[in-house]
Amino acid sequence: MATRDVVFPEGRQDLYNRNRYSPAVRANGFLFVSGQVGSREDGSPEPDLKTQVRRAFENLNAVLFAAGCAFEDVVDVTVFVVDPESNLETIWSVVPEFWGDAPYPALTGVGVSWLSGFHFEIKVVARLP
Repeated sequence: MATRDVVFPEGRQDLYNRNRYSPAVRANGFLFVSGQVGSREDGSPEPDLKTQVRRAFENLNAVLFAAGCAFEDVVDVTVFVVDPESNLETIWSVVPEFWGDAPYPALTGVGVSWLSGFHFEIKVVARLP
């Protein structure tokens, strides 16, 4: 069995080790990034929703950067939103700060009832440069 080619952003490996998953895995020219949330350095949720979304994107960008990628390399996005009826407008007001210009990546949005204290999670697939 081949060893996974795992990517760790600087300074957060202990958090991933504690929770027993990899932030991203390189495979066949793509980077598969685990869901990123708006966590503080200790892993706790950022209480303000807009700040939580910004932190989620910052955490995502740190993983992408560690692999030599940027958000422009993202081809597929899945977002998970707790109570999308109440939260989606606030979340989507922050997205343009990070999303970039068209053409946009493919997007799937999923409404969920629980994200371990978070209200937003984003996972992506990016092509490796």
